[in-house]
Amino acid sequence: MSKTAMVIDDSGSFRTVVKLALQKAGYTVMEAGDGKEALAKLDGSVKVNLIVCDVNMPNMDGLTFLKHLKTTGSYKFTPVIMLTTESQEAKKA
Repeated sequence: MSKTAMVIDDSGSFRTVVKLALQKAGYTVMEAGDGKEALAKLDGSVKVNLIVCDVNMPNMDGLTFLKHLKTTGSYKFTPVIMLTTESQEAKKA
């Protein structure tokens, strides 16, 4: 049984690139366009083993999503990779 990953980004083309890479690595991939949509999809019906999340998104950004996620018992210890296209060191920090 393969593991499941979720890719969260408001850019459909970026989600596709990450999805293809994860599928090549053997993951089943779920997608969401922002943090709010992602939280709605993480309803416990599917165990997600890895989350790849953009920082800057509409409706709910990645950092707000992460704060909500880590208060959820079933996803408290799920690995999350945060991505950003920001180049300024202060914003990346």
